[in-house]
Amino acid sequence: MANASFWNGCRVLLTGHTGFKGSWLALWLSELGADVCGVALEPETTPSLFNQLGLAKQLLGHHLIDIRDCTALTSIIGKFQPQVVLHLAAQPLVRRSYQDPLGTWATNVQGSLNLLEALKPLKHPCAVVMVTTDKVYANQEWDYGYREEDRLGGHDPYSASKAAAELAISSWRNSFCGEASHQTPHLSIATARAGNVIGGGDWAEDRIVPDAVRSLCSGERIPVRRPESTRPWQHVLEPLSGYLLLAEKLVEDGNSFSSSYNFGPMLEANRSVRDLVETLLSYWQGGWQDCSDSMTPHEAGRLHLQIDKAHHQLGWRPRWSFDTTVKRTVLWYRAVHEGESPLERCLDDLQAYNTVTNPNSTSSTDNSSI
Repeated sequence: MANASFWNGCRVLLTGHTGFKGSWLALWLSELGADVCGVALEPETTPSLFNQLGLAKQLLGHHLIDIRDCTALTSIIGKFQPQVVLHLAAQPLVRRSYQDPLGTWATNVQGSLNLLEALKPLKHPCAVVMVTTDKVYANQEWDYGYREEDRLGGHDPYSASKAAAELAISSWRNSFCGEASHQTPHLSIATARAGNVIGGGDWAEDRIVPDAVRSLCSGERIPVRRPESTRPWQHVLEPLSGYLLLAEKLVEDGNSFSSSYNFGPMLEANRSVRDLVETLLSYWQGGWQDCSDSMTPHEAGRLHLQIDKAHHQLGWRPRWSFDTTVKRTVLWYRAVHEGESPLERCLDDLQAYNTVTNPNSTSSTDNSSI
């Protein structure tokens, strides 16, 4: 659970705050009393969760800049002087990375390095959580999950750019964090690799849940590209809780926690796209159709994460089952479609998540793995 006393009044720089995950995290931090300064591009979708929640008025700072602009980024950080940085800004879509590979690499790799360079002049301790993805691993289509020490790689430009970002961040940390004359002693840096997140308010293209919702709202069958592909599905609040906890641990002891961590669901939530869609349809009546096409760009067939490290070192574990995750997600969209407030639905999910008393009753370390 996030420590409210830690976050109350904490100066937090949040990049990517106008995106799906960023909007949820900005709301959560605001509810915890943090002073949040956001750095991102304009929301890309209409509607966008950021605008639906009215977050621009809730944040201490709302800056619309590209993280590839190192000068602007350095200026904002110099004025704000963050105590915690949560870096979510990215080009996050696999299919778009085929259309704009150079932009994807520039944003995901150079943008991350720009942020670290901009933080270097800070003269006070600062915890930095750099968010990448579960797709950083060299995918072997294994039945078992990837651990943090497994080989990095990536077939598509998105996955490869995120793997490259992991290497670049590790190199920057090893080179410039420390007591030498060319280093800074003030930064503690970790990377976070999350599974496939779903939840209310995602309106992006080429993602199965928002594609499904758009189809259901228009009375059409849901197009499914790869029904047998499996993913570690988790509600958006799950990895966000991990990011918050990781930041707290970095402040507590940066030397012990400055590494990489997987944040994924329990084993039972590794399901096929078919399972996801059919569970979704149990809460919102409709149908789906197989739109598989062998000529579409490559995407991994099986993705699977081990979360033992986060469980043992951070004390983190997922709180919602696969069915609860899908149910809360679908009911969010149905309620908003029927006229309810997106903000009230998000606050309801956040309260429900924070009041879980017995998250995933399975307690063995093997079963808590992904």
